[in-house]
Amino acid sequence: MTLLANLSPAIRQYMVVTGNYWAFTLTDGALRMLVVLYFYGLGYSPLEIAMLFLFYEIFGVITNLVGGWLGARLGLNRTMNIGLFLQIVALSMLLVPASFLTVPWVMGAQALSGIAKDLNKMSAKSSIKLLVPSEAQGQLYKWVALLTGSKNALKGVGFFLGGALLSLFGFKGAILGMAVALTLVWIASLISLKKDLGKAKNKPKFGDIFSKSSAVNYLSAARLFLFGARDVWFVVALPVFLASTFGWDHWYVGGFLALWIIAYGIVQGFAPRFTGKASGKVPDGRQALGWALALGVIPAAIALALTFGWQIEFAVIAGLLAFGAVFAINSSLHSYLIVSYAGKDGVSLDVGFYYMANAMGRLIGTLLSGWLYQDYGLAVCLWVSAGFIALTALISVGLPRNKIC
Repeated sequence: MTLLANLSPAIRQYMVVTGNYWAFTLTDGALRMLVVLYFYGLGYSPLEIAMLFLFYEIFGVITNLVGGWLGARLGLNRTMNIGLFLQIVALSMLLVPASFLTVPWVMGAQALSGIAKDLNKMSAKSSIKLLVPSEAQGQLYKWVALLTGSKNALKGVGFFLGGALLSLFGFKGAILGMAVALTLVWIASLISLKKDLGKAKNKPKFGDIFSKSSAVNYLSAARLFLFGARDVWFVVALPVFLASTFGWDHWYVGGFLALWIIAYGIVQGFAPRFTGKASGKVPDGRQALGWALALGVIPAAIALALTFGWQIEFAVIAGLLAFGAVFAINSSLHSYLIVSYAGKDGVSLDVGFYYMANAMGRLIGTLLSGWLYQDYGLAVCLWVSAGFIALTALISVGLPRNKIC
C-alpha cells in the first residue's frame, strides 16, 4: 500500500484503468469461447453461431460512435463503469433456464456485451492520451503497447478459461462465476476511478462524432479491413475447423487459441522494439504500410497449402502463429497512431470513431467467417483475408509520413 501511495496520480489512474480493462477482457474472451463451443456442441451450424455475434458487432459499431461523444461529455470514468455494469447484465441474461437460451435471447445478451466491450475499450485507450504529456510520444507508444498487449494476452487466458470452465462447471456455472467476479471489480472501480477523466472543456455536439481529421479517417479505413482480415477466418471458421477437421475437443481448441492470443498479446507489448522506438524513433505511415504488406503474404500461403493439400495441420498451425506475430505488430502500431493522431480535448471522439471502424471490420469478418466457411471452406476465408490486407496496405499509403502530435 505504501508503494502504491508513492506512485504519481497519473500512474495510479493508469493502473486502475488497466485493471478494469484486464478484468473485463478475461470475461469477454471466456464468454466468446463459451458461446462458440457450447452452441456448436448443441448442433448449431457455423453460420448460426456467427449470427449469435451479429448484434455484438453491430452494437459495437454504434457504441464506438456514440460512446466517444458520451465520454467527451460525461467523462471516461463514467463510460468505463457503465461498460463494466452492462457486461454483468449480459452475463446474467445467460443464467436463465436452457429452454430460454434461444437465438434471439443470446443475440440480445451479446448485444449488451458488445456495447459493454467497446465502452470499456474506448474509455481505456482514450484515458492514456490524457495521462501522458504531449511531448512524450515514446512514452505514449510504450503505454499503449503495454495496455493493448496485456489485454490481448489476457483475452487468450479468457479463451482458455472459457473452454476449461465449460468442461469443469458447465455453461451456467462458468457464467455465474464470471458475473460475481466482475461485480466486485465494478464496485472497486466506482470507488477508485478519478471523476471527470476525459471530459471535454467544450461540450461537443452530436455531429462531432464523425472525425474531421484526414489522418484519423485513413487510419480508421485501414483498421476496418485489417480486423476484417483477421476475423474472416479466426472467429468462427478456425475453431470449428479445429474441432471438426482435426478432431480437437473443447480443451484443445480453447487451449490452443488461448496460447495463440497470449503470444499475440506478448508480441504487441514488445511491438515498439520492432517498429523503431528502440532506435529513438516513433512509427508513422511508412511502418504501417510495410507491416501490412508483410502480413498479407501469410494467409495467402496458408490458403495455398490447404488448396493443394500440403501438410495441412502444420500449415494451419505454423501459419496461424506467424499471422498472430505480424498481426500483433500491425495492431499495436495502429493503436499508437490513433492515440497520437487524436485531439487532446475530447480525445474519445477520434478514438471512438476509429474503434467504430474496428468494430465494423469485426462485424464484416464475423459474418463472412460463418458464411464462407460453411459454403466454401477455410481456404476461401483465407483468400478473402489476404484481399482485405491488400486493401489495408493500399489505404495505408495515404497515412502521414510524419507523426502528428
